[in-house]
Amino acid sequence: MIAPEEQARADFYGLLARLFYGPPDAALLQAIAATKMEGEGLGSAWRELSHAAALADPQAVRDEYESRFVGTGKAPITLYTSAYTVRFTNEVPLATLRGELAALGLGRQEGVHEPEDHIAALCDTMRHLIAAQRDLAEQERFFNRWIAPASGPLCDAIDNDPGAVFYRCVSRFARRFFDIEQTAFEML
Repeated sequence: MIAPEEQARADFYGLLARLFYGPPDAALLQAIAATKMEGEGLGSAWRELSHAAALADPQAVRDEYESRFVGTGKAPITLYTSAYTVRFTNEVPLATLRGELAALGLGRQEGVHEPEDHIAALCDTMRHLIAAQRDLAEQERFFNRWIAPASGPLCDAIDNDPGAVFYRCVSRFARRFFDIEQTAFEML
């Protein structure tokens, strides 16, 4: 049985994976709007996201997602973390990531065409590691290698994009959650 705080972590990763993989439908927006969270920090970021979800029009959020992350030609914001971490042309992060996922017993699902460095796939991997009760050191290694280096620049790109409205709230929640994760891992 997974501890409640670990289930909450897995659920937050699952939600972020879902929100970054594609725009939320009306039911998900309503569920976010109806879920309350107390406290400061993550709680205030959640309340901002919840409020935005309550006011959101599903079609407007879909249009925002498609225009910011999909676009025609090159999207204004990429959700592929390698874009924020590759420093040299000879780096091959996808090959390294695929090898690490294989070592964890994970791989691309059939019918999924997104590269594995999509932030949604990385969040879903963390969700899996937590739900499978994998060792915290293993979770920390994965987080520090694949999410931490890209999360700040990705969230900055979303926050600074004038076309991001709902996703600016998603970004603020993600940033706060990732910051808490980073701090918790540092305390291990």
